[in-house]
Amino acid sequence: MSNRAALVAAMPAMLQHEGWWDGWYRHFDGDGSLLDAHRVRTFCEFPDRGPWHYVQHNWLTWDDGREATYEFGGRLEGDRLFWQTDRFTGYGWQTAEDLLMLKLDRLDVPGAYYLEMIAIAPDRQTRARTWQWFRDGRPWKRTLCDEHRIPAP
Repeated sequence: MSNRAALVAAMPAMLQHEGWWDGWYRHFDGDGSLLDAHRVRTFCEFPDRGPWHYVQHNWLTWDDGREATYEFGGRLEGDRLFWQTDRFTGYGWQTAEDLLMLKLDRLDVPGAYYLEMIAIAPDRQTRARTWQWFRDGRPWKRTLCDEHRIPAP
């Protein structure tokens, strides 16, 4: 079975996120004050073959000119996707309501992890991602990601 077919069988909602997305990440502290905001362009792909069932590419830009790029793959094991990168490790799953949930331990922030919920709109053209961050076992900050689908550049 191809990687893509295996993912369709285990987590069919993932395929709704295929393609290009553009939007904003906004990080807030526990009091609701804005900590950081940056634009993100994301490409989600699902290769038929190779080591990854899912590959995500991110291009981040800040108003002050800073930029960052990331690429990482996820491997399907059973009914979960698993990630292991230099910044985080963890897994994701699909709920009965076609929400995607992730639990990611941050290797670049000692003692921190976040739970992410990804909800795609019924028109499949917009999505909302919410991260609930914890550090040393306590809520720490929240991230809101609002994205819309764009044509391939």
